[in-house]
Amino acid sequence: MCGIIGYVGSREAKPLLLQGLEHLEYRGYDSAGIALLENGELRYVRAVGVLSNLKERAGNGRSPATTGLGHTRWATHGAVTEQNAHPLAGCDAGAVSIVLNGIVENYRELKESLVAEGHVFSSETDAETVTHLVERHYDGDLVEAVRRAFAELEGHFSFVVIHRDHPGLLVGARHQVPLVVGLAEGESFLASNAAAFLTETRTVQFPGDGEIVAVTPAGATYRDVDGNPVAHEETVLDWDYEGAEKAGFETFMLKEIHEQPEAVAETIGDRVRHGQLVLEGLGMTDVELRTLRRLVLVACGTAYHACVVGRYVIEEWARVPVEFDIASEWIYRNPVIDEHDLVIGITQSGETRDTISALKLAKERGARTVAITNMMGSQVTREVDSVLYTRAGLEMGVAASKTFTAQVALLYLVALKLAQIRETLPRGEIEFILDHVYKLPKRIQQFLDSDHPIEEIARRTYDAPFFLYLGRHIGLPIALEGALKLKEISYIPTEAYSAGEMKHGPIALLDEATPVVVVATNIHVYDKIVSNIQEVRARGAHVIAIATDGNDDIGHHADDVVFVPKTPAFLQAALAVVPLQLLAYHIARLRGLNVDQPRNLAKTVTVE
Repeated sequence: MCGIIGYVGSREAKPLLLQGLEHLEYRGYDSAGIALLENGELRYVRAVGVLSNLKERAGNGRSPATTGLGHTRWATHGAVTEQNAHPLAGCDAGAVSIVLNGIVENYRELKESLVAEGHVFSSETDAETVTHLVERHYDGDLVEAVRRAFAELEGHFSFVVIHRDHPGLLVGARHQVPLVVGLAEGESFLASNAAAFLTETRTVQFPGDGEIVAVTPAGATYRDVDGNPVAHEETVLDWDYEGAEKAGFETFMLKEIHEQPEAVAETIGDRVRHGQLVLEGLGMTDVELRTLRRLVLVACGTAYHACVVGRYVIEEWARVPVEFDIASEWIYRNPVIDEHDLVIGITQSGETRDTISALKLAKERGARTVAITNMMGSQVTREVDSVLYTRAGLEMGVAASKTFTAQVALLYLVALKLAQIRETLPRGEIEFILDHVYKLPKRIQQFLDSDHPIEEIARRTYDAPFFLYLGRHIGLPIALEGALKLKEISYIPTEAYSAGEMKHGPIALLDEATPVVVVATNIHVYDKIVSNIQEVRARGAHVIAIATDGNDDIGHHADDVVFVPKTPAFLQAALAVVPLQLLAYHIARLRGLNVDQPRNLAKTVTVE
């Protein structure tokens, strides 16, 4: 989830680009760069790390350039190096360059064909493929070159192109990733978020999916992928800068809940294409994966709940014994571990002290170690044998949302990779599940766009003194995560239990004032869950069920039902958590609380 900005006009481009990147740095701070069209050639300034490094390298000197591009990177393909920093040039670095946000899923095939034609790549990124594609198709018409390059791409992305033969022109394109045009007198902007240029203009246009936009100082013109003209109305934003940074959402947490389709899509990205699975980050041979004796999953907080999901899917699909534990407990257990085990530590930040300590211990005892993290170059990446990255982008809210669903999606891929290598599922079934994993972002978006009663439920329950969350099987970790969200941001005492355990103690807590949230999606223990719901209602408690679309039975048992789209049972975890995030969110807001910075909590726990 990178930040991109382009400017074309009569003013000096460099300070405007750097200012825009400053407003986009929350989208990524692995590296940053600018490309300026000076005296008929593109000149680049790039730097690794925070934006201040780029500013220092760019210096205070004036530039004659009035057209340019800027980028702040959240690394997904390729290490955090200056070589991989955008803007990315083609074979002729002075001629053409691009900035890109998103994932090019078919970059491997495209790169092979481009290299065969003689193109020379200078980075490890998927994005550089776009530059060379534009070069391949360029014959004097930059807009047409971009349109033809766009037609060859698969994935979800937006990008902007600059070319030395076209001063005063930038060409952008988008597919399932935001791109916004800013319009002012005698100048235009292109950016991934209006925050990049809001200090200069509030007049915007929003290119549609599959559209090519050409911006000049005079304005913007659009065409679809077939070359037909498209019209767009201008909109005047009433956001302040903070509102623009949040894309119009009232809080970062709500924005990040709505970014989950993109986070999951980027995490899946080029790893799943046309029923095929590529998971190079595991760093293990087929023989090593085939002979594994056991997996151990360790993490803290929300990531621990992802581990619980991982246990269910890996054991079910790959038939490998899986142990999961809280990292802070596991390291003091004197665990039985050796070279036949794979230990996977999950840490959003890559800096969680307990999880890093657990992975160090595992490595000392000879186990193979893998980290799942959202932060390239973080400490955990230096402590393990290999790394699998989620690609959720920077998460500003302290309470995790999109990073959890990205972790779950990645664990689905790990489970399927093991099943594929160990031949524990038929090939057709693996392809069927992979197809539904690939569709998860659309299913999450479908739910977010639908009408549901969550806000109404929140209004009726926000002052309840206690909540109980219940789930069984794959629904249990979702109940645990939903309860954690409510505790974190609303400060309401909340318990989460296996529904089958409820009658062994927690049922004593129930009365007419107790909302009981039950994860009741379509799984093989659904009838057992219904029995547990009936036990709850017999004590007068109010049941809020999360169920699967098309379930006509659940309404007879629950007081309120929130439906999520259909998908195979084990994939329901990535969907059922979303309404629980929203329920916690709306309850906390009704209680007048700061959901982005809940009391006593920090985003990253770097001490034991």
